Amino acid sequence: MRIRLDRFPQGVTKAVTLSYDDGKAHDRRLVHILNEHGLKASFHLNSGFFGKEGYISASEVKSLFHGHEVSAHTVDHPFLEQSPSDQIVRELSMDREALETLVGYPVRGMSYPFGSYSERVLSHLPGLGIEYARTTASHGGFHMPSDFLQWHPTCHHKQMLEQADAFLALQQRFSRMALLYVWGHSYEFEDDNNWEIMEQFGAKFKGRDDIWFATNAEIVAYMKAVESLRFSANCKIIHNPSAVSVWLSAEGETVEVPAGQIVQL
Repeated sequence: MRIRLDRFPQGVTKAVTLSYDDGKAHDRRLVHILNEHGLKASFHLNSGFFGKEGYISASEVKSLFHGHEVSAHTVDHPFLEQSPSDQIVRELSMDREALETLVGYPVRGMSYPFGSYSERVLSHLPGLGIEYARTTASHGGFHMPSDFLQWHPTCHHKQMLEQADAFLALQQRFSRMALLYVWGHSYEFEDDNNWEIMEQFGAKFKGRDDIWFATNAEIVAYMKAVESLRFSANCKIIHNPSAVSVWLSAEGETVEVPAGQIVQL
């Protein structure tokens, strides 16, 4: 039995995720556009900036980002690579706690302020409950990350339209998961007077049922579920011990392995 772990939820092979940093007031307009087009994003927030001029307030976080993900970005946006370990721990643990109090669910991810990190920073993250961390080092491709704590995106949103066209046209010789990951800051749309590119990006994907639109955390949770699958010696019996249903291909056919169940092929 030939098994390929090459499917996202509902058996699709393509996924799109976006992430935006800092929690600026322009997130309100961005969320409206995302919702209008059925897109999902992760918003990496600095809890120490809530209520300051140009930023969203703490009281609106839960309702504004409903249906998306709230994620950590430290309290005060320091260069983590240059921070002592005690400060790294404090910045991330306090930011998580503040955000979790607002949204009512565990905050499991982050993006690096200024894209700054090091091996020392990385070593602290698992103990702080961080399961993924996005960098600012775009790679221009559509492959899945090899290390979610160094999650390099496809592109900044300035390149989102051309990357979207390439992604939609992508036809792979061998089936595999393909991910388009766009990042940026909502205030950049305002500064560059180019909100229309976000609208155009959304229009390219609106109504597509052959693509999974997910937050960063949803992708991480799904991939953990994929990794948790247990197979018999001949791969004809599959146990999914996780709480997330998983899809895969068996001899080229799409198969769902429901959460907590055993499937015999």
